[in-house]
Amino acid sequence: MEGLFTVEYQWLWTIVLALALFLPMRNLIWTLQVRRAQKLTGADLDEAEALRLKKRAAATSGLLGVLFSAAYVHHLFSS
Repeated sequence: MEGLFTVEYQWLWTIVLALALFLPMRNLIWTLQVRRAQKLTGADLDEAEALRLKKRAAATSGLLGVLFSAAYVHHLFSS
């Protein structure tokens, strides 16, 4: 088991952490985007707009999740 916590598996832990962060981060970003859009327009969003915002939130959270997890795992294994 100790073999999994070595530098050779750094990218494995980056992917695992990014996947663990993806759903909560996507939901948070999507909720913030929907609330902002509702505040700007003053009305509820239709299904197409909500789906577009969800796809956009997924792309953003995927990118942020990978960047954050890569930086965190690099810091963790460099100590």
